[in-house]
Amino acid sequence: MTTTTEATPRSFEADVGKLLHLMVHSVYSDKHVFLRELISNAADACEKLRYEALSNAGLLGDDGQPRITVTLDAETRQLTIEDNGIGMSEAELADALGTIARSGTKAFIDRIAGAKEPEGSQLIGQFGVGFYSAFMVADKVNVTSRRAGEDSASLWSSDGQGTYTIQPVDVADAPAHGTSVLLHLKEDSTTYTDGFTVERTIKAQSGHVPVPIFLKDKPDAEPKQIADGAALWTRPKVEIAPEDYTDFYRSVAGQFDAPALTLHYRAEGMHEYTVLAFIPETKPFDLFDPDRAGRMKLYVRRVFITDEAEILPRYLRFVRGLVDSSDLPLNVSREMIQDSPVLAAIQKGVSNRILSELDKLAANDTERYLKLWNTFGAVLKEGLYEDYSRRETLLGLARFKTTTSGDAWRSLKDYAADLKDNQTAVYYAVGPDLDRLASSPQLEGFRARGIEVLLLSDHVDSFWAAAGMDFDGKPFKSVTQGLADLSLIPLPEGAEPAPVISESVDAFITFLKATLGDVVSDVRVSERLTESAVCLVAPEHGMDRQLEKMLAGAGRLDAVAKPVLEVNPRHPLIEKLGAASGDDALREDAAHLLFDEARIADGELPVDPRGFSARLTRVLRRGIE
Repeated sequence: MTTTTEATPRSFEADVGKLLHLMVHSVYSDKHVFLRELISNAADACEKLRYEALSNAGLLGDDGQPRITVTLDAETRQLTIEDNGIGMSEAELADALGTIARSGTKAFIDRIAGAKEPEGSQLIGQFGVGFYSAFMVADKVNVTSRRAGEDSASLWSSDGQGTYTIQPVDVADAPAHGTSVLLHLKEDSTTYTDGFTVERTIKAQSGHVPVPIFLKDKPDAEPKQIADGAALWTRPKVEIAPEDYTDFYRSVAGQFDAPALTLHYRAEGMHEYTVLAFIPETKPFDLFDPDRAGRMKLYVRRVFITDEAEILPRYLRFVRGLVDSSDLPLNVSREMIQDSPVLAAIQKGVSNRILSELDKLAANDTERYLKLWNTFGAVLKEGLYEDYSRRETLLGLARFKTTTSGDAWRSLKDYAADLKDNQTAVYYAVGPDLDRLASSPQLEGFRARGIEVLLLSDHVDSFWAAAGMDFDGKPFKSVTQGLADLSLIPLPEGAEPAPVISESVDAFITFLKATLGDVVSDVRVSERLTESAVCLVAPEHGMDRQLEKMLAGAGRLDAVAKPVLEVNPRHPLIEKLGAASGDDALREDAAHLLFDEARIADGELPVDPRGFSARLTRVLRRGIE
């Protein structure tokens, strides 16, 4: 008997009508993509069942061979995609299909509202809404599912207009285990009941999935196998076309761009495993997710085990793909995986191989490599801070904008080749953006001597650059930290030597020390400044100022060190203030204004905004009078 429990309408957790309208009219240019999305979901369900059945063989029942069956019905204008995978309970149906764009629906809608191909199509996989591409061709979708091992089944149904229903159904009307997706096709989508069209589309887009696919031209027809479920990664590379790799990448990565770099090889020796890995062309949406989780799947002899094994270090989390091991036991648990020496060897081997391929690309195809660096460099640099054993390799891969590079990227090898005589460090400046860094007063003395400075504007730069590393024996040193030691480096030929500091300026610097003693740790003559009057730097053994700001803003520092105020003794303003020795009121106002000027140039606000305004008003009034 069919259960007659009344279906209860429930609201989607999104503006579904608007979302689906945008998907149909702004994002997809090829409706065929819905078949790839639904078949990929079905294949994942079969793989999950294969894994769970390792510890509970009873889940397979009498239907142990995974398969996906696509059934066409031209008379009723229906298309069904059914799998015998893990299936879903009522709660799982609501969770999986009732929450659209879990990672940020509003952001998704905002981004695709004006999207154009190909950008728009790349967004779908990034937000996890591929299932809903079915509404491009269907005005109603029914999903009937029964979870393996359970004695109940449920029906999820929606017309994509803003609500859905879930109700129990008789198990006789559901798969023994698995999911059936029934599409009531729109009038303009009847081509998807044509066997030739559907077969050609599936072979082109999903012929690689590791689950056999069968097609029935009509409900009572015999199923015809159209894909054998041979995993792409098990095939010889010479038999795989570039478009096959691209299609597989899109399936495993959930993205709609193309792979910028494909790595497919089989490792033999102490451990045997196959790797098929891709570096995307565009940034995945979850690239900067706080968990920084990787997206490499682990298989054991073609049986999917988990996508939670940390196969790659977190700074390589943009890599998508899989590893298929021949050495791990099929019944390995997720807990045992993390402590497995075999997996540790795989992790080391795959990570080293990916970095080696990047190094080859950097040497042989600079343009392609720089595109990758521009996209993922900020993530790769996390390894400089986290992965000591590969730090030298990562430093070789790193590329930088500098004070002399313009719009070009420079390697540290390039930097080392242009070191000045007596230069003992690799100098860098850290800040929130390149434009502000390039105009920083701390760079003036370096620029005057032709010394190249790395401009670091990514958040992670503050951490790795201050980690005490070196390149080619030269330590990294911040231009805002300690003494600059620029006097050891000669000025360019023809440059005029600096004039002797006058006694009045020297006395004014002493006055500044006394006046600003509560807010600075020292006031001293600067070797950095050639154009600006003042700047702030960190004490000799203090923390880089940008790193200190970040830690203080995150509540990780109990107290912030007092900075050092450096003064350009040859600046006309400083010389005039030195000469005004009889006007202490003016000089006291000027001292605080100079300190606030240095803070503003450093991207900070004055310590006392009202006091700053009052002093500025007094000084301006004196100039007018």
